[in-house]
Amino acid sequence: MANPLDTDAGSELFTNYEAELNLIQADLTQKLDTIPALTGEPRKAALTSADRALDEAKEVLDSMRLEKANIPSNAKASVNKRFRNYETDIDAAKRKLGGLKDDRSALFGSRRYRDEPGAAPGDEQLEQRQQLLSRTNRLERSSGRLRESQRVALETEDIGRNTLADLGRQRETIEHTRGTLLESEGYTDRSNKTLRGMARRMATNKIVTIAIITVLVILIVAVIVSKFR
Repeated sequence: MANPLDTDAGSELFTNYEAELNLIQADLTQKLDTIPALTGEPRKAALTSADRALDEAKEVLDSMRLEKANIPSNAKASVNKRFRNYETDIDAAKRKLGGLKDDRSALFGSRRYRDEPGAAPGDEQLEQRQQLLSRTNRLERSSGRLRESQRVALETEDIGRNTLADLGRQRETIEHTRGTLLESEGYTDRSNKTLRGMARRMATNKIVTIAIITVLVILIVAVIVSKFR
C-alpha cells in the first residue's frame, strides 16, 4: 500500500480522496486474501465484490488525477510520488484479481464450464445478473461523486460570492476613510493659515508696541532735557 497520508502537502480534496482510497485498498486486499480459500458460488461472489472494489478504487484514482492540477507547485513532487505509489498498488491488485479469475477449476469446482456442451444455463444468467448489479453499483457511486462535486462547486461559489461582498464593503470603508483624511487635510490647511495670520499679527503688534514705547521714551527725555535748560 502507498505511503501514509501527508496532510501537509496537497489540497484538502486530494487528501480526502487519499483517505477514501486507502479504505478501499484495505477492503480490496482483504477480499483478495480471502478468495483463494473459496470455491464455487462463494468464490464467484467474492470475485464480483473484489471487482467492484477495484472499479471503485480506479474511480477514486481518476478523481485524484484530476485534482492534481489544483495542487500548489511546491507540493506537486510529493503528491506525484504518492499518486504513482497508488497506481502501482492498484495495478498489482488488478493483476492479482485477474489471476484469481483465471483459476476456473477453483471458480466452478467439479462442474463443467458454461461454454462446454451441457452447461447449466442458470450459471450464465447468474453471471449476467451479477454484472448488471456491478454496473448499477458503479453508476450509483458515480452519481454520488457527481453530487458531491456539485455540492463542492456550490460551496465554492458561495465562498466566492461572500468574498466579493466583503471586498465591496472593505472598498467602501477605504473610500470613506480616504474622504475623512482629505477633509482632515482641509481642516489642517485652514488651521495652518489661521496660525500664520495670527503670527503675522502678533509680530506687527509687537513692532507697533516697540515703536510707541520708543517714541514715549524720546518724548520723556526731551521733556527732562528742556526743564534743565
